[in-house]
Amino acid sequence: MSSSIDFDASTGNALERAYLTPDVVDQRRIVLEALDLQPGESVLDVGPGPGLLLEEMAKCVGADGRAVGADLSAPMLALTSQRCANLSQVETDIADAGALPYPPDSFDAIVSTQVYEYVADISTAFAKLFEITRSGGRVAILDTDYDSLVLHCEDEARQARVLEAWDDHFVHRGLPRVLGPQLREAGFDVRSTQAIPIVNTAWADHEFSFHLVPMMAGFSGRAGGAAREDAQAWLEEIRRLGSEGRYFFSLNRYLVVADKPSG
Repeated sequence: MSSSIDFDASTGNALERAYLTPDVVDQRRIVLEALDLQPGESVLDVGPGPGLLLEEMAKCVGADGRAVGADLSAPMLALTSQRCANLSQVETDIADAGALPYPPDSFDAIVSTQVYEYVADISTAFAKLFEITRSGGRVAILDTDYDSLVLHCEDEARQARVLEAWDDHFVHRGLPRVLGPQLREAGFDVRSTQAIPIVNTAWADHEFSFHLVPMMAGFSGRAGGAAREDAQAWLEEIRRLGSEGRYFFSLNRYLVVADKPSG
């Protein structure tokens, strides 16, 4: 990975708008159903972003439980803390997803969304997840395979250049393909793997991609020069196609749920 997205307050606010769309609201419902959190349990969200899932998980475990958000970005944790200010069971920690600073058997459940695609050493990171998960506990890892992206355009060569630049901020652009084997290698029993498709056919602010595509253009054009011109022209084309009723976007996310064996 030659560069990365700066997860500052501005990015956090953009993510919050994207995560409030029906596509991601439904995604959180699926994740919560998979975790099946119970009152009094302890749950960790690795990379809570604007804190929407952490807030819901905190309500599931209740005042006698514990809901922890761990993130390297102080501005993102500030958004999380603000959202969860009235929930005494919520804690936030500055922490690296690749080296989580918690003792063994700390959590009944751990969840992470769109984080491990940025972690170089997955084997070490998942070994730590296994260590800090309690016996009989579970993890839910959600990530995107960007080879599943389908986005209608007219200038395919230009779009290919923009998407190639976008790919530069990942370590793993197709992480879901190896999530199951990597979790088994760490000692987990993989319970399920589920595709969560996002399909948008309108360019409108209630659609997830309405917020994602400008972020992609912004990152891809950061290098300046021809790259910036490509990104700006590409975004203008996508917006025009949307205004003409010819917009189409599809992307697959994958949720892998795994259990730590009891005993």
